Parts: sequence; structure tokens; C-alpha cells
Amino acid sequence: MNKEKLHALLPIFVSALIKKIIEEKNISQDEALSMFYNSNLYILLDDEQTKVWHYSTEKLYHLFEEEMNTGKFELPDC
Repeated sequence: MNKEKLHALLPIFVSALIKKIIEEKNISQDEALSMFYNSNLYILLDDEQTKVWHYSTEKLYHLFEEEMNTGKFELPDC
């Protein structure tokens, strides 16, 4: 997928993940957006070469939680 296509689809991935963060953490949309956009996971999701966009919302949420709890996360082998 080229960068233009990824940037067109990124809002769909982010929207689903933000919804999950709001539901799981019982926080506001603004809080969820701030937490996510300041995460390393978002940086990787925005980079087409990492292929993080292939992961399900559940997997992305797990990685997000891992980063929030430990300050780091490991990408699974594909």
C-alpha cells in the first residue's frame, strides 16, 4: 500500500481504536485521542513500512495497553 492510500485509510483504523480505548478505559474522546496520538504505536501505524495497519483493532488495543502500562511494546512476528 502506498503512503497516500494509507493516509486515506488511517482515519478508519484510528477511529475504531479510539472507540475501543474509550470503551475499555471509560475516558472521554479527547483523552483517548490525546493518549493515542502521543503514543509510539501511532507513529508506527502512520508508517506504511511497519505494516502495523494490518493488525486488528483488538491487536492494536493490546499493543496500546502494553505501551501505556510498560512504556514499550513488541510487535508480533508476521
